Amino acid sequence: MAKPLTKTQLVAALADEMDSDKKSATSALDAIISVITKEVSGGGAVTLPGVGKIYCRERPARMVRNPATGEQIHKEADKVVKMTIAKALKDSVND
Repeated sequence: MAKPLTKTQLVAALADEMDSDKKSATSALDAIISVITKEVSGGGAVTLPGVGKIYCRERPARMVRNPATGEQIHKEADKVVKMTIAKALKDSVND
């Protein structure tokens, strides 16, 4: 399995794809991350065309087991960020 792109590598690839400099590519990436973070943390969802949908889901309170001791513990309700991958991306990987 290949190593994931670092932010520096992603910015360089984005700048190359945009025919722009790394500074504007960094600004664009930071702006996208900021918009996604604000929207999802506020309970909304963001669809990235061709990539997928990022959303927040609430998990109910439940009983969980401590793997070290086997003891049952009550875990409070919480929220978790989920992502559904777009069919176009899945298909491009499996071709």
